[in-house]
Amino acid sequence: MWKEFYIKPNEIGILYHRSDFKKILQPGIYYYFGLHWQVKTYDLNQPEAKIENLELLLRNHSLEFKPYLLVVKTAFHQAALVRIGQNWISVKPNQLRAFWRGFIEVESYIFDLNESLELPANFVQQLRGVSLCGIKKFQISEYEIGLLYVQNNFVRPLEPGEYAFWVVDREVSVRIISRIVPNPDFPSEEVLIEQHPEFVATYCQLVQLQSQQVAIARYQGKVIAIIPPCTRKLFWRGVEVEILDISTEAKLPPHLIAELVTGLPEVMAFSRYHMHICEVPPQHAGLLYVNQEFQTQLQPGVHAWWVFGRSFHTEVFDLRLQTLEVSGQDILSKDKVPLRLNLTAGYRILNPFQVKNSLSDPSSYLYKELQFALRAAVGERTLDTLLEDKGAIDKSIFDYIYHKTAGYGIEVDSVGVKDIILPGEIRTILSKVVEAEKAAQANVVRRREETAATRSMLNTARVMEDNPVALRLKELEVLERIAEKIEKIQVNGSLDSILTELIRINRS
Repeated sequence: MWKEFYIKPNEIGILYHRSDFKKILQPGIYYYFGLHWQVKTYDLNQPEAKIENLELLLRNHSLEFKPYLLVVKTAFHQAALVRIGQNWISVKPNQLRAFWRGFIEVESYIFDLNESLELPANFVQQLRGVSLCGIKKFQISEYEIGLLYVQNNFVRPLEPGEYAFWVVDREVSVRIISRIVPNPDFPSEEVLIEQHPEFVATYCQLVQLQSQQVAIARYQGKVIAIIPPCTRKLFWRGVEVEILDISTEAKLPPHLIAELVTGLPEVMAFSRYHMHICEVPPQHAGLLYVNQEFQTQLQPGVHAWWVFGRSFHTEVFDLRLQTLEVSGQDILSKDKVPLRLNLTAGYRILNPFQVKNSLSDPSSYLYKELQFALRAAVGERTLDTLLEDKGAIDKSIFDYIYHKTAGYGIEVDSVGVKDIILPGEIRTILSKVVEAEKAAQANVVRRREETAATRSMLNTARVMEDNPVALRLKELEVLERIAEKIEKIQVNGSLDSILTELIRINRS
């Protein structure tokens, strides 16, 4: 019995007799006698030959398969790339894979992973834009540098460019760091310093400080970091580092204060964590304490100290004339009249160190002493005395407080009672007393004026009696006043007759 087998032009067949391999069949028609012949066909458009029992077939019939198959077999430490036309396939370790020859151009490349995980540059370019299983690609820009890590261990730096690595059995990562930032955060900085000095020497500026040293890092003339004592820090090459010895003098000189404290805001932002800064305004004085011990008095200006290894405390005192108000003091006078008084005192600090060592709260102390002085001055005087001479109270209080504060570095410049507030009923009584006094004074003045007017009239009458001309002038004056009050006057006869008639009428 004959069996017919047809192999299409885009196929290839494998002939078996009772499951035993016999030969490979090219496209065409074949006839075989018997029932136990069979052919398995494979589509050459699928370039990978997925043949059952491939390893056994290759072991026994490698010569027959060699013209038709590209066989790729990788060991445990190997990986492979297969190029099929314009396409690529990656083959992982410990794999056996076969690809048909002839129909499409096929090439294979074996890589020893023990020697290097990195693919050569020519393969990286050919694989650009291709995603393959088991391969990881990285792009390093011109302003960056990459740090290659395998199994979290640093291997080497990567300059700008394209890279690809096998990641089939090991973890591969690249940590990209910008070269534009002069003080980046290097991963595992201490490990780089200790285990990879060649990388540090080639790419970095290393700063190592002792316990009494501080460093200032500058890039292109601008401060970028302050490095505290007992610190190691990496920067890119090109960074300038100034190391300062603070064992004897922790205070910053004026040029560093101008650069670090009063300079650029971004520099001030990280400088303040490493310094104690005190600004003493004009007409003020500051006290400096180091490790809780007084050191010196500070003049107006900006002062700064490195805080490493020391504790600093500063306090600023205002040396200008200051005002203290003692308000709403309810006090009984000597004659038991309740009063409310408001007091104002002017004072200035002469010796800040003496004030700090003598008084915990100078304002509170001065306030209380003024209270005591005010109560003593008011309590020993009657209301009338207080109202008549408020200056005596001021002098009494001033004398008291001046001597009280002289030993504490405070000078009292002036003391004055602003207000003496009486109770409502006392104010009413005093108002009536003042009203009566003023009314009496008004009566005296009125009587005095009336007496003077009467005396003047008597003297005028005596003059007229002895002098007829003066009398006639007075009569004319009266006539003038009358004429001002009437619209029309008619004179009959002489002016003498009119005046005589007026006098007669007046006498009648």
